[in-house]
Amino acid sequence: MKQRSVALRTALSGLAAVVCLSLAACSTESPGEPGSTFSPTPDPSDDATPLPPTDPPAPRAQLSYGVFGTDEEIAASQAVVDAYNAQATTVEVTLRSWPSSGAMMQAIESGADAPDVYQVTRGDLADVIEQGRNVPLFSLLEDRNISYGDNYPLDTIEAFSLGNDLQCMPYGISPTVMYVNTDLVDFDVMRLRGLPAPEDTLSGWDLEEFTAAVEFGTRPRLRSRALSIEPTLSALAPYLYSGGGSLFDDDTDPTSLDLSSGENQDTLTTMLALARNPITTLTENQLRKATPLEWFERGRLAMLEGDRSITPGLRKVKGLDFDVMPMPRVGRTATTGDVTGVCISPGPAVQRAADFLVHLISAEGFAPIAEAGYVVPANTSVARSEAFLQPALEPENSGAFNASVDAMELLPLATEDPELQRTVAPLVKRLFTMTLPPDIESATTEIDEASRAALDPTYVPEVPSEEPTASESP
Repeated sequence: MKQRSVALRTALSGLAAVVCLSLAACSTESPGEPGSTFSPTPDPSDDATPLPPTDPPAPRAQLSYGVFGTDEEIAASQAVVDAYNAQATTVEVTLRSWPSSGAMMQAIESGADAPDVYQVTRGDLADVIEQGRNVPLFSLLEDRNISYGDNYPLDTIEAFSLGNDLQCMPYGISPTVMYVNTDLVDFDVMRLRGLPAPEDTLSGWDLEEFTAAVEFGTRPRLRSRALSIEPTLSALAPYLYSGGGSLFDDDTDPTSLDLSSGENQDTLTTMLALARNPITTLTENQLRKATPLEWFERGRLAMLEGDRSITPGLRKVKGLDFDVMPMPRVGRTATTGDVTGVCISPGPAVQRAADFLVHLISAEGFAPIAEAGYVVPANTSVARSEAFLQPALEPENSGAFNASVDAMELLPLATEDPELQRTVAPLVKRLFTMTLPPDIESATTEIDEASRAALDPTYVPEVPSEEPTASESP
């Protein structure tokens, strides 16, 4: 079973309230003269014969929709369901929710009925397909005249496709961007001081401008630091791809990490010089006291890697002014991220479920999700609408999320493989703590070699041969 799941993951990585028709009985009594008693004049057309009883309305078919996330995200999904139920006449949708994708999948695997329509992460998709828990969507969407070719990034369609069919519908995207405290990093002030600063925030910034912002955002008087890069593969990946490298030797069928390649060594040398600077970055002592996100919320960290999911929380922090920028360019414009989708379960409700799916991905259906602000809509027409961009709210540069989607690399699913993480996490962290100057070549070669045990099923580690001693020589 595990080998089949791995193979399937490899293939995947390559590629409104109920309507109420109430008839109010209206009384049109005349007030009459003061002191008089009003008696309505009988209508000659009145028929004393009672009307036959009307049949009660037929019960509506039931449909379930499974979602996961925070309370606020679930509330937004409930608004989507309420809007659909308000205009539906034959179907009623009920929302089922879990705190995480893992919790939902565990419940289903433990015997709970799968929802008729449900959200899924890219990482869970292989198991969903292998266990027959989804219905391919191409013909269902075609029957409803839904064309998604122009409104969805090709990478997101490929991520949820297998066997020349769309297995689940891309729904939300999470590109990595750089959050910026605009009180600590003010590009206008930087330009006045003759410092390099980006002119077009949608186009992003190069490494020189980013380095200048790191130095400008470090305020010893305010006890603020500029930057904190987590010592993880996922955090390093945007810089590696921008520098012309890649995280693995092959993003489709990886057998090893590729940190020791020439492009990646150059990028790591540059970025580690920033990440290891004790003056501009959070110290180990600070990180023991609070997370980078918490330091950012306190106004003590100038810049923070993150995705759209942290935006609603930051908006609630009093006194915090922030914006977003695309990830800095080491070479080409690039970032990383992930995508979630929506699947339909097999069974008698498939056609009704497909109708509801069409509502979910429409501009009207997605509006409550876009307004909640936790994900970038996979539907680009919705992502470019005011429902998502919300120009009256921070961040002002919300278009940077869309620009980042255009430059996003979907990391191979192997990136989050538990065995790989256990094997290389300590070695990657050591890159950030090695004595200066760090031996990047030796350290990255060791990481790549260690990764093969987790990624390459044919890998056999070399056992160094022992030279015979003089006494053992013939």
